[in-house]
Amino acid sequence: MELIVRGERAHAGTGGRPFDPTLPTVVFVHGAGMDGTVWQFQTRYFAHHGYSVLAVDLPGHGRSGGMPAVDIAGSAAWLGELLGAAEVTEANLVGHSMGGLIALRTAATQPDRVARLALLGVAERMPVNPDLLGAAERDDHLAYDLVASWSHARPAHAGGHPTPGLWMMGSTVRLLERNRPGVLHADLTACDAYGTAGLDAVEVRCPTLLLLGEADQMTRPQVAQPLAEALPDSRVVTLSGAGHMSLVERPNTVVDELARFLGGG
Repeated sequence: MELIVRGERAHAGTGGRPFDPTLPTVVFVHGAGMDGTVWQFQTRYFAHHGYSVLAVDLPGHGRSGGMPAVDIAGSAAWLGELLGAAEVTEANLVGHSMGGLIALRTAATQPDRVARLALLGVAERMPVNPDLLGAAERDDHLAYDLVASWSHARPAHAGGHPTPGLWMMGSTVRLLERNRPGVLHADLTACDAYGTAGLDAVEVRCPTLLLLGEADQMTRPQVAQPLAEALPDSRVVTLSGAGHMSLVERPNTVVDELARFLGGG
């Protein structure tokens, strides 16, 4: 689905079905250096089970035009404008990593637009390793290798993709390689600089689910606890054996937990 936001093309996947704004809407927001295709398992399920789906490509990512926002607040403002362009008055937001911070900020600053909020692989602070930041600034392929390695639990390094014939680590690297120069660095810098998650969490008025990977090396489950405590109505689910990319490593479990949560369970 193609929309126009701020005069630029904004692309969003719809899970293989035409988008219908009269249905309950689930908006999926990807992490740093990614695009909406990382949600392929989740979008297809919800698009065929009574929801309309938008798996957005943030500005400068995937098939969306424009430049990446310089901070999380700017991305959240853009997301609100995209909802308006899609004629969505209220949505369920699901965000992963950087996308989780964007979804959190959107729910805090635009509460009337958000019915439920699900956050994967997030924490109150998400500082980025200086070596990773430096490699991303140089557009060094090392940055892609580090993100892929640190984002997956050890079993995924050897295989285990839910789709036969594919490799999770390799797929992540290929996705990162598609980035335009500077995009990954801009995303990581925005995550590193975002220091108001705890304050934003207090302003959230909708039910919130935190899905945390037990083996997440990027945002360890224990560091998410302050964020969970700051949210007025939150529930934490820890996914056994999953790393930072739980949406790919444990796609069926993530679908089950999201379906239960978005259905009011």
